[in-house]
Amino acid sequence: MLQNIRVVLVNTSHPGNIGGAARAMKNMGLSRLVLVDPLDFPSPEADARASGADDVLAGTQVVATLEEALVGCNLVLGTSARDRRLPWPLVDPRECGAKVIEEAAQGMEIALVFGREHAGLTNEELQRCHFHVHIPSNPDFSSLNLAAAVQVLAYEVRMAWLAVEGQAPKVQKPEASTEELATMDEMERFYEHLEKTLVEIGFLDPQKPRHLMPRLRRLYGRSSVNRSEMSILRGILTETQKVARGEPHKRKDQ
Repeated sequence: MLQNIRVVLVNTSHPGNIGGAARAMKNMGLSRLVLVDPLDFPSPEADARASGADDVLAGTQVVATLEEALVGCNLVLGTSARDRRLPWPLVDPRECGAKVIEEAAQGMEIALVFGREHAGLTNEELQRCHFHVHIPSNPDFSSLNLAAAVQVLAYEVRMAWLAVEGQAPKVQKPEASTEELATMDEMERFYEHLEKTLVEIGFLDPQKPRHLMPRLRRLYGRSSVNRSEMSILRGILTETQKVARGEPHKRKDQ
């Protein structure tokens, strides 16, 4: 699927951005780069910024017009600064990634088009795109480096591809505890012990409880306390009571 996707850079002025875009592409598994009338390419600066993505640069296609770059494409998405004077179907980067992979999975040819560093794509060029893609950056500092923009969309394309391939990374969840959870009656005895201890150390005024115990019940209730943990908690309370009463107690490390 990823071989059906080409990244098109229009009239790029800084060769370093071409190299940075190539690197971003290779990071995400994309390899087809098309340059429309670049100001300076090939360039040692592009090679340096590619940082190992030399194969992407070596396979780069250079054409004179956007029309040539889009030959054979079934779906074209162009990055836009969201000019409301030009109403057009608009998607965000995540929607872009999903749409690209959906079409690529059916054998379609797709182009992701990026404009000039200083001015983006012209209205005429945007009109050659089926969809416009807007990256919702900070409105107070919205200017995005060309290679960074390529990285954002390439990342979303890869995440959509991984999901289709069944390889999407999952959030690592803690292993389920094999220990038996404390029973409700054990929890009730703990709450009684906790309340008594808090009163003894002066933390809880039984005349003005201020909903303290209900809040603590909610806290411990969502913690899924197991029996070993309950034993520790009860032991802490017992030793706390001894200290409060001035009774001798033995530290666990003694």
